[in-house]
Amino acid sequence: MNQRPQPPSAKNDDVYNIIPIHNLLDDHPSLRFPEVRAAAAALRAVGDLRRPPFSTWEPHYDLLDWLALFFGFQASNVNNQREHLVLHLSNAQMRLSPPPDNIDTLDPAVLRRFRRRLLKNYTSWCSYLNLKSNIWLSDSSRNASGDHRRELLYVSLYLLIWGESANIRFVPECICYIFHNIAMELNKILEDYIDENTGRPFLPSVSGENAYLNKIVKPIYDTIKAEVDNSRNGTAPHSAWRNYDDINEYFWSKRCFEKLKWPIDLGSNFFVRGHKGKKVGKTGFVEQRSFWNLFRSFDKLWIMLILFLQAAIIVAWQETTFPWQALKDTRIQVRCLTVFFTWSALRFLQSMLDAGMQYSLVTRETKSLGIRMVLKSLVAAAWIVVFGVFYGRILSKRNADRGWTSAAKSRIVNFLQVAVVFIAPELLALALFVLPWIRNFLENTNWKIFYLLSWWFQSKTFVGRGLREGLVDNVKYTLFWIVVLATKFAFSYFMQIKPLIAPTKTLLDLKNIDYEWHEFFGHSNRFAVGLLWLPVILIYLMDIQIWYSIYSSFVGAAVGLFDHLGEIRNMQQLRLRFQFFASAIQFNLMPEEQLLNARGTFSSKIKDAIHRLKLRYGLGRPFKKLESNQVEAYKFALIWNEIINVFREEDIVSDHEVELLELPQNDDKDPKCNWEIRVIQWPCLLLCNELLLALSQAKELVDAPDRWLWYKIGKTEYRRCAVIESYDSLRHFLLAIVKYDSEERSIIRIFFQEIDEWSRLEKFTKNYNMTALHRIHEKVVHLLDLVLKPNKDADKVVNSLQALYETAIRDFLKEKRSNDQLKEDGLAPQGTMSDRLLFQNAVELPSASNDKFYRRVRRLHTILTSRDSMQKVPENLEARRRIAFFSNSLFMNMPHAPQVEKMMAFSVLTPYYSEEVLYSKEHLRTENEDGISTLFYLKTIYADDWRNFLERMRREGMVSEKELWTNRLRDLRLWASYRGQTLTRTVRGMMYYYRALEMLAFLDSASEMDMREGSQQLGSMRYSNNVDGLSSERSPSSRSLSRANSSVSLLFKGHERGTALMKYTYVVACQIYGSQKAKKDPHAEEILYLMKNNEALRVAYVDEVLSGRDEKDYYSVLVKFDQKLQREVEIYRVKLPGPVKLGEGKPENQNHAIIFSRGDAVQTIDMNQDNYFEEALKIRNLLEEFTRYYGIRKPTILGVREHIFTGSVSSLAWFMSAQEMSFVTLGQRVLANPLKVRMHYGHPDVFDRFWFLTRGGISKASRVINISEDIFAGFNCTLRGGNVTHHEYIQVGKGRDVGLNQISMFEAKVASGNGEQILSRDVYRLGHRLDFFRMLSFFYTTVGFFFNTMMILLTVYAFLWGRLYLALSGVEGSALANNADDNKALGTILNQQFIIQLGLFTALPMVVQSSLEFGFLNALWDFITMQLQLSSIFYTFSMGTRGHYFGRTVLHGGAKYRATGRGFVVQHKSFAENYRLYARSHFVKAVELGLILTVYASYSPVATGTFVYIALTISSWFLVLSWILGPFIFNPSGFDWLKTVYDFDEFMNWIWYRGGVFTKSEQSWEKWWDEEQDHLRTTGLWGKVLEIILDLRFFFFQFGIVYQLGIAAGSKSIAVYLLSWIYVVVALVLYMVVAYARDKYAAKEHVYYRLVQFLVIILVIVVIIALLEFTQFKFIDLFTSLLAFVPTGWGFISIAQVLRPFLEKTMLWQVVVSLARLYDIMFGVIVMAPVALLSWLPGFQNMQTKILFNQAFSRGLHISQIVAGKKPKADL
Repeated sequence: MNQRPQPPSAKNDDVYNIIPIHNLLDDHPSLRFPEVRAAAAALRAVGDLRRPPFSTWEPHYDLLDWLALFFGFQASNVNNQREHLVLHLSNAQMRLSPPPDNIDTLDPAVLRRFRRRLLKNYTSWCSYLNLKSNIWLSDSSRNASGDHRRELLYVSLYLLIWGESANIRFVPECICYIFHNIAMELNKILEDYIDENTGRPFLPSVSGENAYLNKIVKPIYDTIKAEVDNSRNGTAPHSAWRNYDDINEYFWSKRCFEKLKWPIDLGSNFFVRGHKGKKVGKTGFVEQRSFWNLFRSFDKLWIMLILFLQAAIIVAWQETTFPWQALKDTRIQVRCLTVFFTWSALRFLQSMLDAGMQYSLVTRETKSLGIRMVLKSLVAAAWIVVFGVFYGRILSKRNADRGWTSAAKSRIVNFLQVAVVFIAPELLALALFVLPWIRNFLENTNWKIFYLLSWWFQSKTFVGRGLREGLVDNVKYTLFWIVVLATKFAFSYFMQIKPLIAPTKTLLDLKNIDYEWHEFFGHSNRFAVGLLWLPVILIYLMDIQIWYSIYSSFVGAAVGLFDHLGEIRNMQQLRLRFQFFASAIQFNLMPEEQLLNARGTFSSKIKDAIHRLKLRYGLGRPFKKLESNQVEAYKFALIWNEIINVFREEDIVSDHEVELLELPQNDDKDPKCNWEIRVIQWPCLLLCNELLLALSQAKELVDAPDRWLWYKIGKTEYRRCAVIESYDSLRHFLLAIVKYDSEERSIIRIFFQEIDEWSRLEKFTKNYNMTALHRIHEKVVHLLDLVLKPNKDADKVVNSLQALYETAIRDFLKEKRSNDQLKEDGLAPQGTMSDRLLFQNAVELPSASNDKFYRRVRRLHTILTSRDSMQKVPENLEARRRIAFFSNSLFMNMPHAPQVEKMMAFSVLTPYYSEEVLYSKEHLRTENEDGISTLFYLKTIYADDWRNFLERMRREGMVSEKELWTNRLRDLRLWASYRGQTLTRTVRGMMYYYRALEMLAFLDSASEMDMREGSQQLGSMRYSNNVDGLSSERSPSSRSLSRANSSVSLLFKGHERGTALMKYTYVVACQIYGSQKAKKDPHAEEILYLMKNNEALRVAYVDEVLSGRDEKDYYSVLVKFDQKLQREVEIYRVKLPGPVKLGEGKPENQNHAIIFSRGDAVQTIDMNQDNYFEEALKIRNLLEEFTRYYGIRKPTILGVREHIFTGSVSSLAWFMSAQEMSFVTLGQRVLANPLKVRMHYGHPDVFDRFWFLTRGGISKASRVINISEDIFAGFNCTLRGGNVTHHEYIQVGKGRDVGLNQISMFEAKVASGNGEQILSRDVYRLGHRLDFFRMLSFFYTTVGFFFNTMMILLTVYAFLWGRLYLALSGVEGSALANNADDNKALGTILNQQFIIQLGLFTALPMVVQSSLEFGFLNALWDFITMQLQLSSIFYTFSMGTRGHYFGRTVLHGGAKYRATGRGFVVQHKSFAENYRLYARSHFVKAVELGLILTVYASYSPVATGTFVYIALTISSWFLVLSWILGPFIFNPSGFDWLKTVYDFDEFMNWIWYRGGVFTKSEQSWEKWWDEEQDHLRTTGLWGKVLEIILDLRFFFFQFGIVYQLGIAAGSKSIAVYLLSWIYVVVALVLYMVVAYARDKYAAKEHVYYRLVQFLVIILVIVVIIALLEFTQFKFIDLFTSLLAFVPTGWGFISIAQVLRPFLEKTMLWQVVVSLARLYDIMFGVIVMAPVALLSWLPGFQNMQTKILFNQAFSRGLHISQIVAGKKPKADL
């Protein structure tokens, strides 16, 4: 398989990506735009440029070919960038308003704007390094044409460099360096330089085929790859190797020019690899793993908290009612000055940390860094001394003067003067904070003097300059934080610190305590006091998080209210506003023909605002009664019907509901259906019951004059329309069923004419009898019933018509007329008509195939008869939610939509690896162990969707359901895949953009005629079977595949497709599609099928081609499906320098495909997302946001709201989605406004594409440190001066994990990712470069949230260990004896902190958010339901997950990408699996806490009062139970007795299984136990030391409990403790003897083994009897001592694991392993016991099923069958 030759361009002429630039005469629709031709022509203008030597110049070459021949770019890269450039320039020119004078040439302004935007980062890099930019353009307009071409060359050069740089795209300043040098060479060629050495015209230093790739990209790529290899798959410490950021920051100083030179000097130490030699180390930052990073990055926050704590304790110690009373005392004031000691000490600590962590940055090239570190430490130390001296002077003077004389006070003033100097930098920062623009100016201008001034405070970096926001934003978030901090500090002082003072003093005053053990520090109880304070201080440090979440909920709700969220929540509210709806669509979705100069002026803004108000509240009726002939009404009808149609395709509404929801249209072609109706025909849904109400009004007002009656009826718009419509429709209906030339027809016509005439004269009530209307109504309804029956009986119809005629003539007319009079008036037949009765043989019903007519009749029938209010239409909750959200969003503020031609182009990028594309037949049919197949599960959960699907299939000709598995299999698979988290669903959702744009393009240009015809055609063909607009997949024969499958598409004139293609592409980065094709993987076929059906879809993948023996070449390939050739064709193939994946997989995948994306914006969409057609209609508006200012900047990322669609699966999924929902709506709304720190979380966000592609791409990719790759795009954006906003008038669907294990994996991934973020340079820089309040917002919404979760858990630990110490030492008892009421004080504190634990503060944002969008009562009801479904247990459990993984990652590392499943969870997870997942993170910790609580209950004098014990520990017990039972409560069939028994057997097998080399951790305990210690292998020295220190706590149990044993006989000597170790040693020796005997004898000489066992047992019994006789040993001591010695053993095992490298060689290791196995069995039994008990109790299993699947239950499903596995027999 040799290297494929590059195909010559001639062969590939007909293959193109979006527009065929190579052939501008093609009939491709996008070529009708003159702008495209103009851009292509500009590139062709090579003119008199010097031709490249060594290659033949073809006449069709353009500027890009010219560059490629000179600098050695690949042909495919050139083709790709050519199209990229032409598309972008032509799109930009289309956007110009007013349009340029000459539309056939490229407008210079367009090019100039693009060049500035694309090279902005390059020019700021040049000015940062004080280089002269190599873009040589004259400012004057004289040499315009040359400059024009030159500008094009610079832009093309940058794009070509970027398009071929592969992984170097993550290193943006390196690209700047390359561009800087190549641009210089380009300038020399353009200026016709002569080379000094050769005397010939100048030639670039690098040229030839693929020269750029091989000579420039490859060496840098190889360096990055070598560094990645050094990282040992990410397990080496970050400080040992250079990641992408380090490589990039090397280019932030001028040394890159001295060292690297140009052409690149491969001997430079930049390229030195391996550990020898003068290799370049880390640049800019060293990531050291330590908790100190939290202090280093956010030092201002911790300084504030610590100083306040110190001052508060000093003041509170006086025990005055209010703090200011204490502060009147000069003594206290002087004491408060000690905060400056603390402050200077913290500064010293900060400088020591800087030096200790960053010392490896200092090299010979960066000496000044080292000098600064040393100086900073010295200065900080000096300040401590200075403060000490001055404080000493104050005290000595006071003591000399015996009081506060004026001399002493003047020394206080001296101290304060010194302090002012100390805080001068803070004061300066404050001044600059008030004037943000000065700060921005200082940071952004690259003047040497500013660098010197700021050198002391922060190192010079290219990013993170000028991050200040505008003054208004400043004020907003400052106010927010001032309120939060004021609340927090007031609360802390009065509720936390002050109540502790009294107990503290009591404890310190306690003398002669009766200790219960050997006390080492007997003379003071400071240790006990410390334990008392510890939990309170921990809470004090974390409770800003709680206050933040409370305040942010309310601020978020307020912002949401002002954004008009949640005004239309349900169908009733929609009915009230539906009449303004058409105008809202017109106003927001249709481009306005505005005067060119009026856009964006102040007056136009005010007009807009007034117009919106009128729309929103229906003031002044701006909806100009949309009567049925206006263009607006047609546009509205087309859009609305298309939305309803899409609902039908998605099977979320039924055929009947479509008829109720749609707006009917006239049809001129068929006279029977051409019903001219004078009013708008609203959806039946709105007209229900209105006609009957009008009838009853007429009956009541029987004598009222016309005008009054009509006024009463016309008060309700819908009632007026219903009356007029049913009247007109009845006339048309009667005329349609009577033969054309019959006499009866003229009777009908005359009768109606009379009514019209009397109505006109306003004498209707005088001439007609109102009471007869009811009878007429009954007769008409009867007639309609007959006509609508499937088998129509003509005679009955005639009879019914006769009865109707009789009633109308006899009862309805007030004055009775004789037959002659009737004949005379034309209301009776002329002649005798003896041969037939009236209407006989005159009736002619239209044929049954005339669907249009019968739909009309059905509509009339519905209007006449419906009595219910139709609140429940549509029945499907999802359809109702979507209609409500869409209609509500149209009344929100959004920018005006431009025409499709003038909108910004954009693309969508989805990374995909190997997830499900389309469910296969097997997948749908395979049953799990309970007998449930995926399909059965889906049919149960989505019951109404399934009914609608079957209805649609039957309409398309399906006879029996058996066909679903044969010739309609694909429809079935699609139906199921659209309800899972599959690629098919994502692609369908994203292709709605294309469909929406096509339709909007049609509406932009369509005239009234087009639309009339359009709406008729649609109506007539929508329901005919041959071209069925409703099936999502049709056989190719029934429609040409090149069109989008929408009914509107039949009207298109052809140009819509071209417009949509130019504005939108969708690239799916299927990384391994190439190898999937080679392996004939079904995934590849499905992807091909998707490309075939979606014209705008492209697939990018990495192709590996063997070249030579072992070498592979790698290519980035883009393919599409060619509709003409009917096969997949390859468009571009760009060679890569090596394998793509050097960093994390997903960002690398995005990065290789981003060169194929197009447009100004790119939306990143994940594999688990979905989109909706009606939302896609608003994309034009969203993209316009890029042109608006938010604060002082335009946005670079537009945040978009998500809707979590997996909430309905189980209650667990509902909790998860509720939590997510409040985060992606309310949480992010507050972050964006007022706090201005929204980053980028997850994936519907829209990026400003050119901004990001020049600044390192849309995610970061270094191994491990960037494991949460997305959020780093947000960090990068903020640091580089971008702006992130959040918009809630548009939403994208998103799937979330649904099973507890998947959720825990996800939380673990996020928590580990946050643990890594703490170490990263981005967080450090944001912590230092943002101003104080934005830094707070940033901390508490990213890393701080996880840190504080961990703090809550630490508080529980600190509290319980403290109580245990107090109880076992006897301090508690003595305190009780001395002071009875002291217990109250202890109790209050210990209780107050645990309110938090109920997780109320996590629930608050959820409640507030859902009350905003669904109403307060609904929200409250949801909240109560959640509590009943045990959501608190889930939230407590997931808090444990977060805390565990976050802490472990910060200490030891070991974060890894965890692939979370996307499937459905209905099967039972086995006990062993749950144990493996949660043993270390939850079970062991819960057992430890449970043990403490048990010991405390036994030995605490306080706990003897049951109530006190419960009050103190209830929340801790709740935590223990949640952590132990959580995984089983949320496990389907978690409490099934048989399954529990079976699970336990499996667990024991797993524990004892001795696997071979290749066993997995799922099979063998030993393998799992090894994997659980992975993090200890990668950790550093400090991590190990800390781990050992933490493990020492397990030895405390033994120390405390031994003294309580009977055998101790009340002795307090240290000997008791030492003797107890004999027990430990003896137990260990016996265990080793038995184990040794088992290994040696058990197999061969079994008798010996039994003998050893027997001897050991005898020995133990003898010892126990001896003890009972000769010492004070009590029998109960046996069990008590277990409490003491079991933790000791666990402590030994934990420490042994840390010291594993030393122990592994010794005999001891085997003992450790077998002991550890015993402990795991013990933990397993402890966890299993409550589960087994609950399984054994009757009725518990049903309850758990109800809790888990409640929502499904409430919809009347058979989940019990799903769980029990009893499938109905009828099922296929």
